[in-house]
Amino acid sequence: MDLAGRDADALQTTISITPRTGVEEAALVLVIEDEPTQRNLLARVLEREGYRVIGVGDGETGLRAIIEHAPQLVLLDLNLPRMDGYEICRRLRADPLTATLPVMVITAHTAPGDLVAALDAGADDFLAKPVQQYELLARIRSAMRLRRAITSLERATQIVAALANAVEAKDLNLVNHCRWLAHHAARVGANVGLRGEELEAVAYGALLHDVGKIGVSEHLLRKEGPLSDEEWLLMRRHPEIGEKICAPLSSSRAFAPIIRHHHERFNGSGYPDGLRGEQIPLGARIVAIADAYEAMVHGRPYQPSQPHDRVADELRRLRGAQFDPDLVPVFLDELERDTKGVPPLVALPLAARLEPEFAAGA
Repeated sequence: MDLAGRDADALQTTISITPRTGVEEAALVLVIEDEPTQRNLLARVLEREGYRVIGVGDGETGLRAIIEHAPQLVLLDLNLPRMDGYEICRRLRADPLTATLPVMVITAHTAPGDLVAALDAGADDFLAKPVQQYELLARIRSAMRLRRAITSLERATQIVAALANAVEAKDLNLVNHCRWLAHHAARVGANVGLRGEELEAVAYGALLHDVGKIGVSEHLLRKEGPLSDEEWLLMRRHPEIGEKICAPLSSSRAFAPIIRHHHERFNGSGYPDGLRGEQIPLGARIVAIADAYEAMVHGRPYQPSQPHDRVADELRRLRGAQFDPDLVPVFLDELERDTKGVPPLVALPLAARLEPEFAAGA
């Protein structure tokens, strides 16, 4: 259990394990503490609760143990030989692989400046020595719950990215279309006051608005010229197909209505349900405008591309008929702001960012 004093180059896996019967493998906690008595005490407390424990006595060895053994949580002293706790926190937060790893600082230095410096370096929590056992365990359980929630969100994000990539791979006209829509729809959502989960739902709904085209034949997706009545009926099914595809995602309840209703029209003449006005979810009204703009500007097999000014005039002409009359000027304003490099009103969700790493995350 105690790895203190070993040379970093000879670091070996030394883990005390007391798994609870009938449950999945116990979570691994790394204790980085240079005082052996304190390190051993923490390890015994954690082992009695069923955690696996690695103990190390200096910062460099601790950082290497994090890389090699991927613990679920780190208990960290600040004053360590070979690398202090502040530097460890900064390095963990700078690495995407450990950016969300829970780090709980345990130290005798409890001055306000120490607390602020630790949190600023990236620590998630702060406990003063001597540590109260029940408080320690309660805070660890809380940190573990938060970590599981973050991990689930990361996995859901990867699934969403994979679905978006699948749509773009099938329809060559949609390359980068979905991510463009997510970005600009989220900017509009932020402008009209959406925040948190509501703004994230708009981003995911825009990103996956056409996922139902996975169920439409490539012949229809790539056909030049107008579709026949029968072909048009098949194409109009894609919002409902998309809603069903996303149903297994637990978070889809927030964005599935956007997928289903992004082809509704403000005057009630859209599909699949003929909703009108504010019966149409706000996110779907936003996505409808962004989707129409992008299709007209970049063109489709059935229609040539048009210049921005002409498309903007068309959006204004269709206010109150096809599009929400209040959202059209907001969309055009945000589009201009984005073109000029003006940032959105708030930080956009990951799904709405245009950086390539989101697509690569699938």
